[in-house]
Amino acid sequence: MRIVTGKYKGRHFEIPRTFKARPTTDFAKENLFNVLRGYTDIEGKDVLDLFAGTGSITAEFLSRGSHFVSSVELDREHCAFIASVLRTLGADNARLHRYDALRYITHSSDTYDIIFADPPYKLPRLGEIPSLVLSSPILRPDGLLILEHGKNYDFSALPGFFDHRAYGSVNFSFFRHPAPAAE
Repeated sequence: MRIVTGKYKGRHFEIPRTFKARPTTDFAKENLFNVLRGYTDIEGKDVLDLFAGTGSITAEFLSRGSHFVSSVELDREHCAFIASVLRTLGADNARLHRYDALRYITHSSDTYDIIFADPPYKLPRLGEIPSLVLSSPILRPDGLLILEHGKNYDFSALPGFFDHRAYGSVNFSFFRHPAPAAE
């Protein structure tokens, strides 16, 4: 795992061979952040990384100046790896939760400017994630949800959807939480 840019640019972390996670490729990750830069300023934002896996996206947001990043990952081995990466980086503006990501969406009292979700592509409830996030208070008004998924999903008809990008087998769908109407 390599951090693409920012203050931790070029840092490498060896992912254990026993991992079941499918890390976002450097190519897809670099393109994702280039696209994101056009939609919002990452610096100073509070970010949630759901289904954090290797912590690659968490590290990238931290490297690019996010104010705070929360990572949610259920697998014990993956959490231990993410914790070691955060310790190595000296990232005191991050929090790791060993918790079910779908339950976190509905039970957390924290709110975020950006939510990145990279569930297992075979997760039975993957298609529900945009609705779960956008109907809960977890995403701040005008906040962004980025969902990584396989090619078999089309979220373009859902409320809040505004963009889709594909990089090889990696697909990103972008959603914006509507800001409250001015009175």
